[in-house]
Amino acid sequence: MPEDPAHKRMQRRSFLLLALLALLALTSAVAKKKDKMKKGGPGSECAEWTWGPCTPSSKDCGVGFREGTCGAQTQRIRCRVPCNWKKEFGADCKYKFETWGACDGGTGTKARQGTLKKARYNAQCQETIRVTKPCSPKTKAKAKAKKGKEKD
Repeated sequence: MPEDPAHKRMQRRSFLLLALLALLALTSAVAKKKDKMKKGGPGSECAEWTWGPCTPSSKDCGVGFREGTCGAQTQRIRCRVPCNWKKEFGADCKYKFETWGACDGGTGTKARQGTLKKARYNAQCQETIRVTKPCSPKTKAKAKAKKGKEKD
C-alpha cells in the first residue's frame, strides 16, 4: 500500500523541526562554553580575571600569549599582536583618530589626536593620545608629476 503524500509531508516537517531544535541546542551550548572561557574556563568559580598584555613569542609582533590570574588560578591564552601596532600606547588600547594635521615645516612632522574607544583585557590606557609621523615627500612628487603632464 503506497504512503499518503500528506503523511510524507508531515514526516518531513517533523524531521526539519527536530533538526532546527538540535541546531538551536548546539549553538546555545557553544555560546555557554565561550562565556565560561571568558570567565576563566570550565569548572572555574572565578569571575574577576586580570589579564596581562599580549607578549609575542618572537620579535615584537605576531602570535604570542597573554597570562591571566584570578585568585590562585593562572591561565595562558593565545593572542596576536598586530605588526603595525603603536608601541607607545599598546595593542590592547583602541583609539579613534582625527585626520592628520598640516605638516609642521620646523619639525618636518604632522600630528593627530586619538580618543580612547576601547580598552581590551582591562588594559591601563590613556584617555587621549597624540601621535606624530614624518611628513610625506610623496605629495610634492605627485604635484610635480601632475604639472609635468599638464605641459604636454
